[in-house]
Amino acid sequence: MTLTAPDPTPTNPDPAAPVVIGLDPSLTGTGIASSNGWCEVIGYKRPRAKDPGITQLPHAERLTAMKDLLAQVRNAIGCPDLAVMELPAPSRSGGGAHERGWFWWEIYHYLTSSYIPVALLTPNARALYATGKGTAGKGAVIEAVTRRFPAWTTEGDDNAADAVVLMAAGRDWLKHPITDMPKTHRAALDKATWPTLPGATR
Repeated sequence: MTLTAPDPTPTNPDPAAPVVIGLDPSLTGTGIASSNGWCEVIGYKRPRAKDPGITQLPHAERLTAMKDLLAQVRNAIGCPDLAVMELPAPSRSGGGAHERGWFWWEIYHYLTSSYIPVALLTPNARALYATGKGTAGKGAVIEAVTRRFPAWTTEGDDNAADAVVLMAAGRDWLKHPITDMPKTHRAALDKATWPTLPGATR
């Protein structure tokens, strides 16, 4: 099992703007992007029962691995003014569904208990903000992020690209957009669940 931790170097291109974190939760590759100018992917390789000679981790070891991963994600989040999380895809199937659910809720609980405002976007809304099309695939989102948000290096990783889109949507909602986005893309903001911020006039 391997764990990859971020080594973010804050380079906020707009120091006066609010700090927003985009989060695409995943056990094998949680994408995290900061408006300070960095993005990272943190995850672990979960053994699969179908892999030759490999069985699932015992429950106790699996829980330890997930808690270690959660700790790394918490550390990377820091204390932003807003965190934008991607909601789980209801149609997603496959092994580890209960683990993914636990991980998502643990991150959400950490944010809310730390009094960090949380916004929620569906996968379709995230794709819509990135490309103008809610059904756009991973490749189209990666291409859009590379073109519109070149300061964030994703290295073609869809988890990182998704996190950048979530972060950018949050900054847009806070009226500090990273870049001008077409009206068709910004329609995604109306489909998101946004928090009530102190002193907000929205």
